[in-house]
This record gives sequence, structure tokens and C-alpha cells, in this order.
Amino acid sequence: MKENLSIKEFARFSRIEQTTLRYWDDIGLFSPSKRDPINNYRYYSPEQIIAVKFIGVLSDLNVPLKAIAHIEEQRTPEKIIELISERERGLGLELLRIQEQFTILHTRRRLIEEGMRVLSEFDLEFSDEERKSKESSKTAIQLLEGGGIGYILGPRNHFTESGDFFDSLIEFVTKADGSRIKLSLPIAGRHDRFDSFLKMPGGPDNFISIDPRGNRVSPEGTYLVGYVRGFYGQLANIHQELADYATQHKLKPTGPVYTEYLHDEICLRNPVDYLAKVSVRVEEG
Repeated sequence: MKENLSIKEFARFSRIEQTTLRYWDDIGLFSPSKRDPINNYRYYSPEQIIAVKFIGVLSDLNVPLKAIAHIEEQRTPEKIIELISERERGLGLELLRIQEQFTILHTRRRLIEEGMRVLSEFDLEFSDEERKSKESSKTAIQLLEGGGIGYILGPRNHFTESGDFFDSLIEFVTKADGSRIKLSLPIAGRHDRFDSFLKMPGGPDNFISIDPRGNRVSPEGTYLVGYVRGFYGQLANIHQELADYATQHKLKPTGPVYTEYLHDEICLRNPVDYLAKVSVRVEEG
């Protein structure tokens, strides 16, 4: 091999970009073995390909150049372990952040796509006049196999007969951190039983965060599902429609009632177009 390598040759052998080598030289991190006194060209010795690997490996792992320079001359196994351990901790936090973002994206996409399916199956479109009012709503009902959805249960709500939906929602939001709830994930309502839902459909016993990593899971089975288009808390007469359907088809609602918003402010501008899904597991009988 040649005694001196041009920066182009050294870049090819070391697989490090020429611009990177120039930058490392400029900041005093890694310099060529010599420079031409006339044209100031950089020349590297073959042995430097081994020496530069230390910087290249740590740089590829996004270890700050300042940290690399700090131990470059006096590196030891102990110091490298300390440096690597610090980077591992940083990557661990970054992985958690990425995983959390993926969970949010996946959950939102699932709900929005389900809402699109519902709108393609049922005629739930509003007229221009209906869209002007927050009181407008449209409904549809069907039986589906479902469940297996993870969630985190929020604090108990304390609705009165005239209680405001948003008072309890604000309380849920303010207590989210203490309940390990990520507010970027969809929020839903949960009634303990069907009879409590019939009594106050717009006042869930708890708000929940729909979270695949949650410590609770909705039971799997056949669900009686009602869809409602309208603003938060505007569930029209869906509770009575579900009760009538269950009676007519000899179905027994069992377990909690979940009210999820498939389409909300994330994908729609006009609140009257929001799409809620009310579901309760049913058994024959």
C-alpha cells in the first residue's frame, strides 16, 4: 500500500466521507499525518485507517464529538464502558418515545379506518341545514365480534342528573399524569353496566384512555354496537335504540358499555360530524 493516501483514497478505504474528514480535521478531532506545504493537500498514512475506526464507530452511534474528543487520547475500557452506557440510556429513552408515538399512530389509524368503514356501510350524512346545529345526530346499529382492546381506567366521574360532560372530562385530563394516561391517545367513556348507561348515556362512570399497553382489556365476544354522528356527549336516542334492539332480538347486555369516538377533532373540523361508537357485549337470553 502507498505510504501516503490522498483524502479521496483514505475516504474510500475508511468509508468516511471526505467532508466529514475535513470537518474532523478543522475541529482538531482527527488530522491527517501530513499536509503538502505547497498546496496544503491532506495526506493520511495507512495506519490511520485503524486509528479512525474509534471515532467512526462512536460517531455512527451518535456519541457527541465533544465526548469522543474528551477521551480520544486517554481512552480505556472503563471510560469506553461509561460512554457506551450513557449512550445506551439515551437510546433506551428514545426507543420508548418512538414506541409511544407508534402506539398513538396505530391506535388513531385503527379508529379512523373503522369510522370510514361505518360511513361507507350506513347513511349517516347530514344535510347542510343539519350540519349547522350541534344538536344534530344520526344513528345506526349492528352486531359485531369485538373486544380485546387495551385501555387505562381514569378516576371515577361524579355526574349529577344535570352534570356537565366537560366538567368531568377536564377533571380526567388534569389527573392524567397520575394515572399513566397519555392524552395523545384517544379518550373514551365507560359505563360499568348497561343500566347505568341507560340512566345517563352522556355521563360515563369513568373516562378511559384507549391504550394497547393498558392494564385493562375489553372482554371478547359479540357486541351490540350503535353509531352516532354528533358532538361530544350528544348521543341522541342511541341508548333506547340499543335497548329496543336487545329486547327484540332476545339479547342480554352484559358487562361495561364503551363509548369511543372513531372520528373526532383529529380528523374533522366540524364537531357535528364526529362519529361515536357505543358498544356492549351481549349474550342470548
